[in-house]
Amino acid sequence: MRTPRQLVSLAVVFLASAACLAADRSAQDDAEKFVRLRRDGQNKPLALETLVVTYSPKEAARAGVLVDLVGAIHIADKQYYDELNRRFRRYDAVLYELVARENENVPRPGASPGSAVGGLQVGMKSLLGLQFQLDCVDYSRPNMVHADMSPEEFAETMKRRNESMTGTFFRLLGRSFAQQAKDPVNATDLQLLAAMFAEDRPYRLRLIMAEQFADAQGEMDVFDGPEGSTIITERNKKALEVLARQLQRGKKRLALFYGAGHLPDLQRRLAQDFHMQKTRTEWLVAWSLEAKKSPKR
Repeated sequence: MRTPRQLVSLAVVFLASAACLAADRSAQDDAEKFVRLRRDGQNKPLALETLVVTYSPKEAARAGVLVDLVGAIHIADKQYYDELNRRFRRYDAVLYELVARENENVPRPGASPGSAVGGLQVGMKSLLGLQFQLDCVDYSRPNMVHADMSPEEFAETMKRRNESMTGTFFRLLGRSFAQQAKDPVNATDLQLLAAMFAEDRPYRLRLIMAEQFADAQGEMDVFDGPEGSTIITERNKKALEVLARQLQRGKKRLALFYGAGHLPDLQRRLAQDFHMQKTRTEWLVAWSLEAKKSPKR
């Protein structure tokens, strides 16, 4: 029987498998992460935030081109998605992730997510009092460009690389049991049980999950390795092929709207293959973690 902490670990990683809420493996401080938990002076959590990183070409001949890496979280506050929609209107093209066929790649609000991971995300949004990305982001705008694999490409690539979601799941489960053996008594278990029966359950659970998301680096290592993976590396290659085509068509201001776990590899490839450099960073609030005051009686 799985403990509450193991269930949280599984939930975090399977949410993160699409949202990819992982920090850069080389990151040692907030400036190098793509997801962070912001706290106040008393160490109280205030917000779970994602990073927007701007890249520009090193060559003067390509001046005027800007590429923003926008780290995505697939369940978040409605205000977060409203802000993204506002920002996305500014770009010539917004390249987004979604494993879908070319003729079925525009998400429709309220439609079934079509996968176990998507189903888990929909369930978690209600439990945490948050919203689902595919219901809130406006993918119908003409500057939204699909930049991901089809289901057939995804399955074929996993087969070629001798990968499977089942194998990944069991590696994850083994890691969870190993962590449990090292630290059998953990406050998270008690916090989860208390949160499930609290009047402010969504807020309490959000605090616990935010802590897990901000520290998801070890779990997300399961999805990648020295040779990369289909989930991260191969899908990034596909996204950058689409980026190259958009640049060739004369687009100047572009965004790559991908799960934050994809961004470390994407930024390395922008530097190496596209000869770009980081010029600006900005944090966006995805989850507000400040307790709402109860109305006066």
